Amino acid sequence: MMQILRTVGELRTRVRGWKADGRQVGVVPTMGALHEGHMSLVRAAKRGCDRVIVTIFVNPMQFNNPDDLAKYPRTEDHDAAMLAAEGVDLLFAPLPDEVYPKGFASKVSVSGITAPMEGAMRPGHFDGVATVVAKLFGMTQADRAYFGQKDWQQLQVVKRMVADLNLPVEVVGCETIREHDGLAMSSRNVRLDPLSRAQAPALYKVMTRAATALRDGGAPAAVLGQAREDLRLAGFTEVEYIDLRTAAMLDPMEVLDAPARLLAAAWIGGVRLIDNIPV
Repeated sequence: MMQILRTVGELRTRVRGWKADGRQVGVVPTMGALHEGHMSLVRAAKRGCDRVIVTIFVNPMQFNNPDDLAKYPRTEDHDAAMLAAEGVDLLFAPLPDEVYPKGFASKVSVSGITAPMEGAMRPGHFDGVATVVAKLFGMTQADRAYFGQKDWQQLQVVKRMVADLNLPVEVVGCETIREHDGLAMSSRNVRLDPLSRAQAPALYKVMTRAATALRDGGAPAAVLGQAREDLRLAGFTEVEYIDLRTAAMLDPMEVLDAPARLLAAAWIGGVRLIDNIPV
């Protein structure tokens, strides 16, 4: 039966017992408002580990917009029921003071890979991500951690941090889970009004079309320019970026001559959507 714990002390006591028995521990860090994409991470963790922890913590440190933090959906009872049905061993859902106690004064900052795209649009975001993920790794003492590829830049930031700090955890990236019409699953999707929800799958369609054009030898500048225009015509009110980047280090590419990723962020119906696909 799944336990719900709120304090680091209780969590460490439980994990210490598991590890004394030789169990491999997996963690799925989340901010709640769980959907099928999260459940796919849970299932991957269950396949790869003896015990699975899911964390739910809406991390104030990674929100540069207070309104976005306030609007973020919080559905712990529903989330806990979903996790229990999947056979999760433990839900760790700490209060903010448990994660950031009085006098908290430390920060984990990853340079370089955090600068473009999400880093440029959301100053301080990745410092918040890196700090809370490092803390969750320390709290859970997990052997493996599971993240979705939808947040591709975040996944690369976490991998860089783990490598740089010699953290004893294996980071596992899992495929993006999509709705039947191609829209990447996200907790933000529930905020789309009916018209915007009908238009939103154009993001994946336009990106797929652009990736095909790039593979066929199209010049990146021209292909990406056309993709921006296609997104505007599809109803997106603002395209923050649509970039072709190297897959691991996220360097800009003018020629498709290495493993690459096409990444985008755009607004529709007052909701910011992100997506990425391999090229």
